[in-house]
Amino acid sequence: MRTFDRPLSAGDFAAARKRLLQMHYEAGVGHIGGNLSAIDAMLIVLHEFVQPDDAFILSKGHSAGALYTALWSLGRLSDDDLAMFHKDGTLLAGHPPASGIPEIPFATGSLGHGLSLAAGTALGFRFRNQDARVFCLTSDGEWQEGSTWEALIFATHHRLANLTILVDHNNLQGMGTTEAVASMSPLWEKLEGFDVDFDVVDGHDAASIRNALNVAADRPRIIFLETKKGSGVTFMEERMEWHYLPLTEQQYNAAVLEIDRR
Repeated sequence: MRTFDRPLSAGDFAAARKRLLQMHYEAGVGHIGGNLSAIDAMLIVLHEFVQPDDAFILSKGHSAGALYTALWSLGRLSDDDLAMFHKDGTLLAGHPPASGIPEIPFATGSLGHGLSLAAGTALGFRFRNQDARVFCLTSDGEWQEGSTWEALIFATHHRLANLTILVDHNNLQGMGTTEAVASMSPLWEKLEGFDVDFDVVDGHDAASIRNALNVAADRPRIIFLETKKGSGVTFMEERMEWHYLPLTEQQYNAAVLEIDRR
């Protein structure tokens, strides 16, 4: 999948953020905060690490907008495609679709199922003697789902070294903070007894994300991304309401101006 022959620049990240905001603003839909917390890691994984035979699975389906934007930045989706986001008959639904976009192997609207799909895919690659990796991006909130823990048990039992799990650890979910809803924070402390490699990194620092992704492991690897919901737009940062709200024209213009000034 990789098309760039250079690391992403600060300008690339800014352009993607602006395109994401434009798409959500024009569609009049929310879920912007979690998209902005995940987009930095998603861009790096898709541009710099995922190879043609690999798989990327977005378990936190609410961040489909960031995935579509990353595919747009790779030239896999067009501006006309993004203009159909959330419209009737579109392939670019509010959650990743089941078919129609080759880079999206599974529909992942139900939180807690993506890691199971990723673990099964990784084991399938092993059965085929296929030198391929699986990258799965989860939210921190979906680690409250039992199916996620079952998938981790499965992955560690089979020692799936070709599986890399990224956790968007922004500490907010639909109805409040993860600590208030069902305290698991910090999540990495709950995983210390599992047979996994893991790192905790700044999820908005490109060098830290790259370094963590470059570590070779002989077992499943988990990268906890310490992020901010709404990252890059001050009035959205760490505000639970931006799990839901669409942008007004004034807010959209202010957000784009702030990104340009940074």
